[in-house]
Amino acid sequence: MSAKTVGIDLGKDKMHVVTLDSEGRVVERRVCASRSALARFLAKLAPACVAMEACSGAHYAGRKAEAMGHEAKLLPAQYVRAYVKSQKNDYADAEAIAEAATRPTMREVPIKSVDQQELQLLHRQRSAWISQRTETANRARAMLLEFGIVLPKGMHRLRRQLPFVLEDADNGLPERSRALVYELWRDISALDERIQWSTKELEHIADADPRCQALLDVPGIGAVIATALVAAIGDARSFRRGRDLAAWMGLVPKQHSTGGKTRLLGISKQGNRYLRQVLIHGARSVLRYAHRRTDALGLWIQRLQTRKPANVVTVAIANKMARASWVILRDPQSFRAKALVAHG
Repeated sequence: MSAKTVGIDLGKDKMHVVTLDSEGRVVERRVCASRSALARFLAKLAPACVAMEACSGAHYAGRKAEAMGHEAKLLPAQYVRAYVKSQKNDYADAEAIAEAATRPTMREVPIKSVDQQELQLLHRQRSAWISQRTETANRARAMLLEFGIVLPKGMHRLRRQLPFVLEDADNGLPERSRALVYELWRDISALDERIQWSTKELEHIADADPRCQALLDVPGIGAVIATALVAAIGDARSFRRGRDLAAWMGLVPKQHSTGGKTRLLGISKQGNRYLRQVLIHGARSVLRYAHRRTDALGLWIQRLQTRKPANVVTVAIANKMARASWVILRDPQSFRAKALVAHG
């Protein structure tokens, strides 16, 4: 059998495989009962295009397929959906993946290295700890509010005032509720330590990576954002230009055009939500101190502020940061970040 394209519907245990020949006809359907069985099947197969949806475990499987001499492709799930025929089942999904992989205009997800995946997992866990800390703090506020005790907004204010509330025996807080809020306070303190540890790990990684060091020259980008960009994007060669990267992050206007009339809406919010979030946070810091800048970037921001609302200006700065990052990640040796951001 001469396989041209292999579509694999990955699962936790069973993997469904559909093989197409050079003319796109289905020549084989099979089920691999485990990932080791899938590896044995690929090892016996002649070099072919092996396609999978970009999902959990897909990057690992893609690296294994490339090590066996195959061309591995990871496809976005939303683009594969249009190729599913009739009823949805595992074989139909695998066939749709294989058929989508044959399209010359199909977009692909670059396969991440082990270091990229490890760095991305660290970012995801740090983000989860931050969410848990916010949730725990809000729960403590709500419990205290039930007994007429109001804490001001802000995590730093909560850290400063909550110990005094717990020690105040005359504030009317029942003992069981006081003990419960104390446990929440311990949870917040433990989460603070975990977040600080993960932030220090990201700073150590940024210090050792030349790409991160180059990214740090861009205003608004620190160790957290730099390592997030390296983990999610890599060398950026999968994007033709900086605008494509900004569009992938959802930092460009969403279009709803028809009849030759162009209509632009708010930002599309497509792509990597976490990258968009941290870049916008970094852009807010640039905007906050833009009045102190006397370079071309500062003057550009000040001119933009006279015409646009603050949120629009923030997204525009984040878009510029994304484009600068694209240049750095394509060729960090020849890049001068300050020269790029100096041009409006």
